[in-house]
Amino acid sequence: MKLKALSIALLIAAGSAQAQDDQGVFVGVYGDYYKSKWLNIRDAVGVNVDNSSSWGAELGYKFNEYWRARLEYADMDFKLSGLRNDTLSGSRVGIDGLYHFNGGPLYAVFGVKSIDAFDKMTFANLGAGYQLMADKNWAVNFETAVYQGIDRSYTDVNAKLGMSYLFGMGSAPAPIEPAPQPAPVDSDQDGVLDENDKCPGTPMVDAVDSNGCTLYREEKVSVSLLVRFAHDKANVTEQYFKDIDAVAEFMKKHSDATVVLEGHTSSIGDAQYNQVLSKKRADAVAKQLVKLGVADSRISTVGYGEERLLNKAYRKTAHAENRRVEANITTIEKVKVKRQ
Repeated sequence: MKLKALSIALLIAAGSAQAQDDQGVFVGVYGDYYKSKWLNIRDAVGVNVDNSSSWGAELGYKFNEYWRARLEYADMDFKLSGLRNDTLSGSRVGIDGLYHFNGGPLYAVFGVKSIDAFDKMTFANLGAGYQLMADKNWAVNFETAVYQGIDRSYTDVNAKLGMSYLFGMGSAPAPIEPAPQPAPVDSDQDGVLDENDKCPGTPMVDAVDSNGCTLYREEKVSVSLLVRFAHDKANVTEQYFKDIDAVAEFMKKHSDATVVLEGHTSSIGDAQYNQVLSKKRADAVAKQLVKLGVADSRISTVGYGEERLLNKAYRKTAHAENRRVEANITTIEKVKVKRQ
């Protein structure tokens, strides 16, 4: 029953296979020499079963260049010793697996056989073979194997010579030409292909990172302001409007920048009065910045009076130098890196 089930499974697999260069159903015929030494058969002393010459047929399936499986049948004719000119008819059925080393002609054989002669006996067989391909379908096969009894302790040797035909060996399908791939595109010519470019359209003069986005470096930028005043005055004269306008534009460009306007006076007069006057001067400049659009929250003023004299000489030119409002604004700016 087991052999019958295996036979059915093999036939189903063969019937469902597609014709390929390394697949297909094969059939074969062979001549067979089986060397045995079964002693005292049927408990008859001196009656032994010797070698058999037989013929056989096989049906199998080639899975790929390495593996095959087959069913075989052999009609056997054993010689008997101990009886004058007598023979014993028998048969052998079984299933084998065949493995081709490196996909070549030399292969290993392993399987299970049932021999029915004077009694039914089961053997495990192991051997080797060589397959010579005459063309893509026809082959000549030679095998030799050792048979080891499972239910009896017989050890036999078998040799086979035959030929086989492999069905379904169609020509290999033509290779499928791959579809032409579109040429890679770098539309903004920044060295990053469009498919990877996360910042398309970057200017050609800009250096870019691996995502195609403009590279920036941090750079410290600053602007200074110096406004001078007449003696005992806190009004800003027109000559300094352009300088104050430049400071306003700088602060608009750098929205995080703030300014401290420092007011000063000369050493003429009362120190307390001078401190108030210096603060008025700083506030006057602040008022001009607010007029130009700078938020007053970004502007601070402080009056130092005569505490921080630029020129301590008590001369007219020195006093003119000291009457002032000054400021220094510094911030960090991101500057584009230029492409080399």
